Amino acid sequence: MSSLHLCLRPPLRLLSSRTAAATASYCRFYAVARVLEKTEAFANHKTGNAAESMRTRTETLLSSGLELYPRFPQDKQVRSMSCRGFLEIYESLAPGETEEEVEMSLQGSSGLAFIDIVQDGQLVQGVCVYGRIEQSGASKVQFRDLLRQIRRGDNYSAVRVIPPKDTRLTSTGIKGKPHRTERGQLSLMATQLPSMQSPCLHEFPTELQNQEARVRNRHLDLQVNPRAAHTLRLRSKIVTIIRSFLERRGYTEMQTPILANSAGGAIARAFETSAFEFPERHIRLRTAPELWLKRLVLGGFEKIFELGIDKTHNPEFTTCEFYAVYLSLQGLIDRTERLLSKLSQVTNDLICGPLDSLPVCEIDFAAPFRRLDFFQEIESAMKLELPDLTRPDAEAELITIYEQLNIRLPNAPTLPRLLDRLSAEFLEPLCQNPTWIVNHPECLAPLSKSYIDPRTQRRVSARAELFIKGKEVVNTYEEENSPFEQRRKFQDQVKYRADDSETDIDENYLQALEWGLPPTGGWGCGVDRLVMLLSGTDRINDVLPFGNLRNVVSRSVTEGKNLSIL
Repeated sequence: MSSLHLCLRPPLRLLSSRTAAATASYCRFYAVARVLEKTEAFANHKTGNAAESMRTRTETLLSSGLELYPRFPQDKQVRSMSCRGFLEIYESLAPGETEEEVEMSLQGSSGLAFIDIVQDGQLVQGVCVYGRIEQSGASKVQFRDLLRQIRRGDNYSAVRVIPPKDTRLTSTGIKGKPHRTERGQLSLMATQLPSMQSPCLHEFPTELQNQEARVRNRHLDLQVNPRAAHTLRLRSKIVTIIRSFLERRGYTEMQTPILANSAGGAIARAFETSAFEFPERHIRLRTAPELWLKRLVLGGFEKIFELGIDKTHNPEFTTCEFYAVYLSLQGLIDRTERLLSKLSQVTNDLICGPLDSLPVCEIDFAAPFRRLDFFQEIESAMKLELPDLTRPDAEAELITIYEQLNIRLPNAPTLPRLLDRLSAEFLEPLCQNPTWIVNHPECLAPLSKSYIDPRTQRRVSARAELFIKGKEVVNTYEEENSPFEQRRKFQDQVKYRADDSETDIDENYLQALEWGLPPTGGWGCGVDRLVMLLSGTDRINDVLPFGNLRNVVSRSVTEGKNLSIL
């Protein structure tokens, strides 16, 4: 009979409350022997003496004769299989049947042990009977001693060999056979002992609920809380779908500078730093990549996109922007609705499958999405008419409206900020299912083309802003390509800014426009916010691998402190 030797890469991780180890490529293994709850180390940890628990654990391991951190075997003959592949291939095994031709790996907790092998949400049960594994040459003493060392969180490899005339437990080879129990559970029947690849020196938690502890111990949070890991897996899938959606339509992905002497983009306060090469200059973190990307359009790239940081100035946050020549505002809206409908369908398929710890997304992404006219809807809600925004006293008239309606003024109440606050007050709460806000005032979109709306006779921007559950998700508009109009709008932008720290006029961009930017449609999407909506997550920190900038920076404050995570 032929033999298939299945290998785990990376090594197995012991985590749950059942038992010990097994194989499958790229599989994370979750198990722990029940007898551990009676050990001195466990008792020390339960009483809060984590340092004593770690000291005892370390001394025990060092005196055991185990090789604690061996190299993983470099065996080219070993074939790999995932948990998902195992479940698919051996689904046909009948109750009580064992596949004798195939061998895999396991480990246990006494004469008989059960294990859980978990990989990407797929679980395979393992069964370890000493009567079977003693045929591999392992003694009962070795079996018992190994089980005494097993702790939740230990890494075990899928291969192990017990060298002749050597009782030291070193690396390479455990085996087991695919088996279906009498109750119908697809399992692995162990034939050899596992070998430790690296021990966990701390007591691995069975739960992690404290928010501060989760942020400081993200590596544990992702293993203990399935929803945390599933959210990041969904995020990765969403990014992949967005990239594939654009590439299939002929878009070229680009990377543009993150630091420059001008932040670029719309009105926003930029993060500033300096460089050793020219310490006398102020360097700003960009608020958006759009000015750089439109330079590439000028250079002949007719369809481009970038996945990068967004205007919140946090390197961990992600946005996607794309630009295409001769793409109208309606074309941008249609493309957005197709993309989000696809993302919604794929997300719910994943949540009903491997990412089942996440709630099903109940947002209705059926196209076409609802539309709200900025001026008409706000005036209807206020039962007041907005002033002519081109008049010098428009700002003062808006402040009077605020006072009449008893609405709190924004900080530094410039014309754009006053109008934006009215949108947040009267329009955004109406946008629970996907809703477009259209026909914004020109001053709210200085990089967009503008025109006179024939219905209201107001000067509006060729812009559409998509809100879901009251939050902006997509911003899209026809790009301003006149260097004369763009200069005027930049000058207005400088007039509206609250302080000198905000962006100045980008002369380099204006000079680039003089070479003739063709009619171009631009699109931006906040990926993190989109992931939050599709995964049912309320906190943006939970959709970022290590939280926001505050979490990352504050982590250094607690480094080295011996804080309990349970």
